Amino acid sequence: MTSPPVSPVAVGDKAPLFTATLQAGGRFKRAPLSARNSLVLFFYPKDNTPVCTQQACAFRDAYEQFVKADVEVIGVSSDSPASHRRFAEKHRLPFPIISDPNGALRKLFGVPRVWGIFPGRVTYVIDKEGVVQLVYNATLAAEPHVRKALDAITKP
Repeated sequence: MTSPPVSPVAVGDKAPLFTATLQAGGRFKRAPLSARNSLVLFFYPKDNTPVCTQQACAFRDAYEQFVKADVEVIGVSSDSPASHRRFAEKHRLPFPIISDPNGALRKLFGVPRVWGIFPGRVTYVIDKEGVVQLVYNATLAAEPHVRKALDAITKP
């Protein structure tokens, strides 16, 4: 991982480069000048909690719209890869989930904690050039994250 930014990642910033562990045990690497698709990276507090499940299932239900727009969707929480595998299987999630057990990726992006104790819920849309097009922070709302992300990828 790279050192945390001085301030949270904002719209117009270059997204941080990182490598992280996925639920299936593989690695995801956001590297410079890659041929990867645009990316929706959504941070959520915990697998199998009500709002987190709603959010993940909302991304699942809209997943084909992201695929058609050539956008990769990836979830992130501090749960273990095994927890993510069970969560993804239980809810038929078609996208990978990053395990961030020590919060290094959250720190890298500057995802705030709620009331100083709970991990925040923030969605980022990163274009093919690595520029952040959306930062949406709403702790208790699940579905607006998907709507805002879809709006950001379909804007003219």
